[in-house]
Amino acid sequence: MTTHASAPGRQERTHSSGWLVFAAVVMLFSGIMTLLGGISAIAEDDVFLAKRNDVYELNLTGWGWIHLVLGILIVLTGVALFSGATWARAAGVGLAGLSMIANFMWLPDTPWWAVVFIAVDAPVIWGLCVAPRPMRD
Repeated sequence: MTTHASAPGRQERTHSSGWLVFAAVVMLFSGIMTLLGGISAIAEDDVFLAKRNDVYELNLTGWGWIHLVLGILIVLTGVALFSGATWARAAGVGLAGLSMIANFMWLPDTPWWAVVFIAVDAPVIWGLCVAPRPMRD
């Protein structure tokens, strides 16, 4: 919790906290990396393994578009968190959850990448949920 004195004897809490800043920075990083992974999948880069007979099957270009759009939304939400937008906290929790689900579904194509981003999204959800709310005057 960051405080500063606006008047003698009065303390005011600002919109930023350690957890909120952490979540915003990690969301920016995660969103950019998800966006780049989506672009790579759309371009059908040689980074991904081609295989058949998955339980859930969507072609690589389809996963690429999903990750591209998800990455853009995550980056925009991360930027909005820096401005202190209250809606961005709820959107961030939802998008981090969707990112976890999308990366779980992408496990057969990119196992290490997906596990890293599942592990990164969990503390983002935590940080957005435990950060203190800004006080209203």
